[in-house]
Amino acid sequence: MKQWSAFWLLGAIWGSSFLWIKIAVEEIGPFTRVALRLLVGLIGLVPVLLLQRQRFSRDMRTNLAFLFMGVFNTALPFTLISWGEVRIASGLAAILNGTMPLFTIVIAHFWLHDEKITYSRAGGLIIGFLGVAVLVSRDFDLRAVQGDLLGQIAVLAAAVSYATAGTFSRRHLRGQPPVLQATMVILIGNALLWPMVPITEAPIRFPTLPVTWFALAWLGLLGSCFAYMLYFYLINAWGATRSSLVTYVFPIIGLILGIIFLGESLDLRLLAGSALVIAGIIVVNLRIGQLAWVRKHSFIH
Repeated sequence: MKQWSAFWLLGAIWGSSFLWIKIAVEEIGPFTRVALRLLVGLIGLVPVLLLQRQRFSRDMRTNLAFLFMGVFNTALPFTLISWGEVRIASGLAAILNGTMPLFTIVIAHFWLHDEKITYSRAGGLIIGFLGVAVLVSRDFDLRAVQGDLLGQIAVLAAAVSYATAGTFSRRHLRGQPPVLQATMVILIGNALLWPMVPITEAPIRFPTLPVTWFALAWLGLLGSCFAYMLYFYLINAWGATRSSLVTYVFPIIGLILGIIFLGESLDLRLLAGSALVIAGIIVVNLRIGQLAWVRKHSFIH
């Protein structure tokens, strides 16, 4: 129950982030937004790290693993998505980003001994992905597929990067405290992104509107600080494949917020897509629960 609460809370936080991202980029560039978001997240994480009396690792191998995560879980995918979404429609980007769990199950199958591909996992991921496609179909234009190929490749590469990082974390950082993992990943990602800001968005423009600062505070403290702690907690508890399913929740949350705050209409695609996403999540997890029950009640160990 604790893991499921973390899963849905993470989905709600990251799903709502798209609303605040849209608000923030009205005033500042995408790279500045990401860098400031991570900086705010880091400011939020350091006091938590100190309160828990956790120390930075002095082990070279662990720190190299954190460096890998800072690149492939934060700096690289954030950059690729920001660059790609300038060139392709958001609906297409959402579908391409939704491939992350599909890449995760393949990478985890070859990289992790306890996350092999099963029929239930593969079927559930495909059902969930179809749900994502249905959810974003309202704003999806088939002509967008014929658009900028490099933009599409960039978002797909970001999905592969996220999948690789999640699997890597499960293999090499399992057991590390989620707060420490989140702090190190955001610290390294932020350090790598700030030098790119003056190169990509000179002259640098900082926010002046209160609503933009509020959006950055939301994205940093909830979308980065708290959400990363939840994400690494789930990877430690569930593994890379099951945790990656949170990606499928994003469009549901985004569309619900659109209905509540933007007056968008509730239609059949929202209901059907949400049902497919939830069904996919259930299918992926159902087999795991059945196996656990069988082992618990079996005389053969």
